[in-house]
Amino acid sequence: GCGACASACHEGAIGIVNGKARLLREDYCDGLGDCLPACPADAISFEEREAPAYDEAAVLAAKAAKPVPAEGPVPPFANWPVQLRLAPTKAPYFDGAELLVAADCAAFRCAGFHRDFIGGRAVLIGCPKLDPVDYSEKLSEIFRRNEIRAVLVARMEVPCCGGLENAVRRAALLSGKALPVTVAVLSTEGKLLRQG
Repeated sequence: GCGACASACHEGAIGIVNGKARLLREDYCDGLGDCLPACPADAISFEEREAPAYDEAAVLAAKAAKPVPAEGPVPPFANWPVQLRLAPTKAPYFDGAELLVAADCAAFRCAGFHRDFIGGRAVLIGCPKLDPVDYSEKLSEIFRRNEIRAVLVARMEVPCCGGLENAVRRAALLSGKALPVTVAVLSTEGKLLRQG
């Protein structure tokens, strides 16, 4: 469910459904196999059987139908560094701010990420799968030592990103503050699946 195969499939034959990679359109698969080396778990294999022929015209039409991201100014944010592991636990840009805690991949997968999620918030990013730390302790210190108004978590739909959401929720409890936490879940295609 990491989505690496879906990202590697340039034809759009693979997608994530309920957290699992699925072959969505057999006729979109050109058989090249870019998905195979992209899978970190060797969970993909080819099987020989009758299948619809590759439909290049359908693939090109689907790509052409995807909406072009809106352009516009990028909303500023006040803090540096943005990497959660490097951020201080007390800083003036946290006081009175709304905080965005985002999965590393989210900003790169969602074309309108800056416009749609940053919106003047202080920003922290991290990856619970690749960073060998539990973020909840540091986040609880940030929450405890600063007057943060609310937290928005922007995460991908893949299971590993659940660790980021869990760390924020745990940190809010540990801080002892009644901190509103909202979670935005993005698909591996960069679309907003749900927010609340």
